[in-house]
Order: sequence, then structure tokens, then C-alpha cells
Amino acid sequence: MNISYIEHIGIAVKDLNKAIEYYEQVLGLKCYAIEEVKDQKVKTAFFQVGQTKIELLESTADEGPVARFIEKKGEGIHHMAFAVKDINGALSEAEKKGVQLIDKQPRNGAEGLNIAFLHPKSTFGVLTEFCEHPEK
Repeated sequence: MNISYIEHIGIAVKDLNKAIEYYEQVLGLKCYAIEEVKDQKVKTAFFQVGQTKIELLESTADEGPVARFIEKKGEGIHHMAFAVKDINGALSEAEKKGVQLIDKQPRNGAEGLNIAFLHPKSTFGVLTEFCEHPEK
């Protein structure tokens, strides 16, 4: 599967501005990007911590996946994302090993990444994301 590192940890929040304030003023991190991903009904904010990023996620719609997550489970860790070199190969390998896929094909995510999710029912309750950086 060739996972190279933890790309980011996604954290669902109700109020992106308040969460950014906490990460900057309490933890001393710097938000380097805010982006809306319309097809996922989410607004994101990113912080770099070593090689790994923290992605804060605020829903932009009541019916969005992050809003539903917060309604069921409250604010907190939403997903773990792994960097892979070949996202299609990683999805194929996971499926062959019996993992239920949410995304059978990659889609566009924040920061221009190709992304795909594995269902938490197959990953011990952790929504797992594969991320592939586009070729430069």
C-alpha cells in the first residue's frame, strides 16, 4: 500500500473561528490556509505540526457529513489521513483485503489532494482517508 506518513488528522468543530483561535493562542500554532470544499460541504483550516497537519472542519450545511458527525458524536477527531503514492492502488489493495470503501474512485479534496475514504466499520471505528499529492 506504501503509506509514507500521516498526512493529517481531521477534527470536526462547530465554530471554525473559535477553534482557530484556540490552536493559535493556546497551542501557539499558525493557521496557514482556510479553504472551502463545496462538494464536501465543509470549510477547512490547516496547521502544520512537523510533517503532519491538523485539519479543522466546519460544516457549511446542516445536511453535510461533518454536521451529521457532530450531531451524532460531538466535536472531535473526525478522521485520520494517510499519504499514499498510488491512491488507486491503495484503494484496490484495501478492497481486496476486505475493507469497505466509501469512495471507490478518488475525488478532489482540500489543498488540491486526491482523496478517498475507507468506511469506519472496516477500520475499527476510525474514518480513514487516503491522500495522494498530485504530480508536480
